[in-house]
Amino acid sequence: MGAAADPLPFAWSGSLETLDGKRVTQCALSRICGVCGQSLGRPIAFVGTPLEVGRNAFHAPPLHESCADTLVRMPAADPSWEAVTTSGFEFVRPTREDEDRRPTFQPNSLL
Repeated sequence: MGAAADPLPFAWSGSLETLDGKRVTQCALSRICGVCGQSLGRPIAFVGTPLEVGRNAFHAPPLHESCADTLVRMPAADPSWEAVTTSGFEFVRPTREDEDRRPTFQPNSLL
């Protein structure tokens, strides 16, 4: 039997394609890392697709820089993921009119 698969990060469930909505919100409100579940300091990292980077709106929760690096290196990670760092962010919940009902994290001072 081969080696055990990497454990899933704190805010994901089932696979790296599926975020756990309750944990994503917990990360936002408690300012904890989406990978390790520990308190965040600064800088804060976000990982997302080129589209998310271009929009400056990420679905994945905030991370420590080292945890972001670990996440993008996981074998099951999306190969298009990019990381950005910031000193702060806004947690934006969708409105009724939004097609995408997932909250976003919007960095407010990119580093």
